[in-house]
Amino acid sequence: MKGVARRARAALNGLGLRWKIAALLALGCAVVAVAIGVLVHQARLEQVSAGARSGATAQLVRVRQLYELTGQVDTDDDAGTDAAVDAPDLPPSLRAAALDGQRTTYLDMGADDPVVWAARPVGGHVLSVRESLADQTAEMAEFDRQLLASGAVVVLLAALGGAALASRLSRELRTAAATARRISQGDLDARINHPRPPGGRTGSGTGSGAGSKTGRDEVAELATAVDTMAASLQQRLEAEQRFTADVAHELRTPLTGLHTAAELLPQSRPTELVRDRVGALRALTEDLLEVARLDAEVERPDLQTHPLDTLTEGIVRRSGYPVRFAVAPTADGTLVRTDARRLERIVANLVANALRHGAEPVDVRVAGPVVTVSDHGPGFPAHLLKDGPRRFQTGARERGQGTGLGLTIALGQAQAIGARVELRNAEGGGAVATVRLPEA
Repeated sequence: MKGVARRARAALNGLGLRWKIAALLALGCAVVAVAIGVLVHQARLEQVSAGARSGATAQLVRVRQLYELTGQVDTDDDAGTDAAVDAPDLPPSLRAAALDGQRTTYLDMGADDPVVWAARPVGGHVLSVRESLADQTAEMAEFDRQLLASGAVVVLLAALGGAALASRLSRELRTAAATARRISQGDLDARINHPRPPGGRTGSGTGSGAGSKTGRDEVAELATAVDTMAASLQQRLEAEQRFTADVAHELRTPLTGLHTAAELLPQSRPTELVRDRVGALRALTEDLLEVARLDAEVERPDLQTHPLDTLTEGIVRRSGYPVRFAVAPTADGTLVRTDARRLERIVANLVANALRHGAEPVDVRVAGPVVTVSDHGPGFPAHLLKDGPRRFQTGARERGQGTGLGLTIALGQAQAIGARVELRNAEGGGAVATVRLPEA
């Protein structure tokens, strides 16, 4: 029984909400239909039994009167009635009750030959009447079939009605789920805009209490909560983006002056340190501005057709990084549609990340419309592969494991030009970043 219950629960859990509601409603209606059917069947059975007993008793009275007048019993074979004195097949309980001076009946509708008996004492003997109940049994069987058919129709209508009613609820919940997925993917303008606000007024009338009753629509409440959450999240993210852009923009001017002043300092070890830190601050500021532009989706790529092998070779040469470059034989002359400046930014960031957090040698390989950057270091952290790059975290041990802004910008620029960046770890060790570009 436990196994059957588990399989039933598993089957129910595998259904959609609409079919769950329809199944549960049909099950409830089936239970009610069975209960009502049993009560109606029992009432009808008692009615038929009472009629059969009453008929047998009336027939016994007629037979007794004739027996007292003529000394003979009358058997009406056409009516299915059999009267006898001391009938050999008389039920023992009925015979004992008659010999005790009682006039009683005995009903047996469950036998192969359903009958009703009526008996009474007559001068030390038992006078009995036996009537066949075949017609009544057939009537009860037909009545039960009608009850079963009616119950099946009711359950079917309940299931169809439940599915129809639940389909609207299921459709609204699917809309809410789809909108939530769009929001999670970055579409902060997505809204459900449910047509029925929660707590709307119901009823009509002109009295003081008319229209004051409020109904609860849980789906409308969920839709409103999701819309409110999306609006609040959008406001906070936009405020954060504006703050980041404003800070980076405001830092630009003093950093430019600081950089100019550092260039005027006499050559020395402290001067080199100052210039290095000023350069790092300028690079960070430019990265912040770039991230802000990517977040605001104001970037407009200049897409043109380029041979990927030649374009990537130029990017590697201009970067000045110590990397090994290779082109697969099948990729020679593959044309892609991309923004050369943004692709250079992507590849340069991936190479810089490999050199900073991985280990040499770093390989850049072109195969078809794909650029692969791999190193021989410890590979990407597990949280990075699971959740993606997180901003303002570096690979330095004192600041925790992370990726800084380099990978964030690479992924954002790839999205802007219609490319896709995939991060994984090689089986033999090392991190692998793959850039898939749209072919021309």
